[in-house]
Amino acid sequence: MFAMDGFEQRRLIVCVLVPDFELAALVGGRERLLEGPLAVAPSDPSRQGVGAVSPPARARGVKPGTKLVEALARCPELRLVPPDPERVGALWGASLDTLERLGAQVESDLPGLAFFAADGLLCLHDGRLERLLATVRKELRGTVGDVGTVRFGVAPARFVAWTAAMLAPARRDRERRELIAGKLLGTAAAGAVGASPLPATLVVPPASCARFLASQPVSLLALRPELQTTAALLEQLGIATLGDLAALPRAALAERFGPEGLLAYELARGRDTALLPRRPPERIAESLELPEPGCRFQLERALTMLVERILARGERRGRSLRVLVLSALLTSGGSWRVRIVPRRPTADSELLCTLLAQSLESLPSPAERLTLAVEEFGPSNPEQPAISGLHNHQEDRRRRLAEAVRQVRQALGPEALLRVFEADPDARVPERRALLVPYPER
Repeated sequence: MFAMDGFEQRRLIVCVLVPDFELAALVGGRERLLEGPLAVAPSDPSRQGVGAVSPPARARGVKPGTKLVEALARCPELRLVPPDPERVGALWGASLDTLERLGAQVESDLPGLAFFAADGLLCLHDGRLERLLATVRKELRGTVGDVGTVRFGVAPARFVAWTAAMLAPARRDRERRELIAGKLLGTAAAGAVGASPLPATLVVPPASCARFLASQPVSLLALRPELQTTAALLEQLGIATLGDLAALPRAALAERFGPEGLLAYELARGRDTALLPRRPPERIAESLELPEPGCRFQLERALTMLVERILARGERRGRSLRVLVLSALLTSGGSWRVRIVPRRPTADSELLCTLLAQSLESLPSPAERLTLAVEEFGPSNPEQPAISGLHNHQEDRRRRLAEAVRQVRQALGPEALLRVFEADPDARVPERRALLVPYPER
């Protein structure tokens, strides 16, 4: 049993891992495709490599980032699926919402991977870790469904839990679990791990973290984006395992690699930084169907309309925009998504339209629908205040007009003030030449 008796009073981190989540989400109900070589097609085949790949494709030498020509040369039978980040993000977002409804404070930077601290949740499950994990698996089955096998890694640190989740047996195989535990943790800990009734679960006690990591390849450090270059350099220097890295002097690593070397040293010894749970989402979005997908002029005008609609939403409450996400539903299948973070939070519609128009250059194919969403807001007054003693009558007039627009909308609704917007003056259909859009608050 996974009771707290076998653990010291330290943080207990649970890693939730769904291998090949992106591919499984894209193929939908066609899970049999994962049994063969499969990869996510690049958005731009001339400049980008393939995305996530299935295990059979990895066995043939195809890795994420491999150029499409090289991938097809190594694996001629490779099948491609169009990228659809909107579908993947929506499915994984629903899974994270499920974990948060159970009381977990979740950290997640990649689809199919999440971390949360189990200490505060054990009291809701009689202090038993196996009951908590069984509840999490049952609840995730409603959102993840048959997308993939949910694996759990439990340890006092994030990096150790992640490694344990990757090594956890995928089936309810007691003998194989005991064999893995015996090799990695020793005979004493093998009994505790092998006695678990849960499939695809591996628990690393605090006293066994260093021994668990000692035999692992140093390339595992590349799981952390900031250590990808450091992991490659360590391999070139002949440091093969994390145990070899942990045996090096800490001062030597700091002198040679700087902060990255210190972080790698701490990870190899089973220590890690604290979790950073995600903030509660406060998302507003606007979408627009495009009657002529291939028209660049129409795309730019559509962006202007989306910006005006976002700025007119009452949920904004006069705040500036800090993080925006522009996505498109492509006519060729799949979707496209780009994240825009201005240098400073702003509510200037002209500046936002300029930033969004630049991102359209990476649009891989014609789009039939555009969606603009705000993921994070900034302060209400991000602009620098005027210098004392100077009076700008034009700015005063603009501020009074914006306040009048807000008051009218608050009293009569969001559609109370509209203006005529020339969407496509040269269109043959009169209804496309001009549209009514919300009057901007500026």
